[in-house]
Amino acid sequence: MRSLIRLDDWSASDIAHVFALADAYGDGRGPVTSGCAVMFFPPTSLRTRVTFERGASLMGMQPIVLPETTLDKSEALGDVAGYLGVWADVVVARHPDLAVLAGLAAAEAVPVVNAMTAENHPCEVLSDLWSLRRGSELESLRYLFVGADGNISRAWQEAARALGLDLVQCCPAGLETPGARTTDDLATAIRSADVVVTDGPGRHEQLLAPYRITAALLDTAPEGVRFTPCPPFVRGREVSADALAHPAFVGHGGKAGLLPVQQAVLASCLGLS
Repeated sequence: MRSLIRLDDWSASDIAHVFALADAYGDGRGPVTSGCAVMFFPPTSLRTRVTFERGASLMGMQPIVLPETTLDKSEALGDVAGYLGVWADVVVARHPDLAVLAGLAAAEAVPVVNAMTAENHPCEVLSDLWSLRRGSELESLRYLFVGADGNISRAWQEAARALGLDLVQCCPAGLETPGARTTDDLATAIRSADVVVTDGPGRHEQLLAPYRITAALLDTAPEGVRFTPCPPFVRGREVSADALAHPAFVGHGGKAGLLPVQQAVLASCLGLS
């Protein structure tokens, strides 16, 4: 039984299989199945919930969506997973505590897909990489993550370890992700970046203000640079309005890959091919 809790648990060949499945779903020829996908999402979830729920439905499964707080009870997670496994074929969960998802998966009663925790967000990064790979070899690109330690930064580090990516984090000293290659010199780092990624600053907005991505900075990056800010982003905070009008910005369509990639993750965890 295969779950996706961390990309560290998946090999490069596992990820390549997901990308191949996403290619198939993107072309309208992905595998279909019957069954049920139980999903746990907070009311604020937008892109991830829409694409998982829509994706499961298109695959032929019935999505049943519950609040993520349904998992916040004294009942043992192994018992929760055991009961869900009687009725459901896969569980998709967005919950702040990674240990909750790991506890569900450890029961090996039903595959569990991590739809975001406070620790990581593997499907988001897989989606970005699938989209980026359609124009370049992923291993040939130089990735610059601009922002503090957090779930998006850690998910990119997981992907870099799994795929051997050239990834540098740019942030002020003290905000680095453990184990990351880092720099605090944005003006220099962006000159050799083929892909620029940002995340919201959280509680570090003042410290990260000098690290806002602008059109002027993107003009100094290599030709063909792609700018993929992680939504939700705010103009004037981690990105300037002119950066989002720059040719490097992948646009809202840059997240179109979420749908086929979520389907591919579900298919992989269900053993479909």
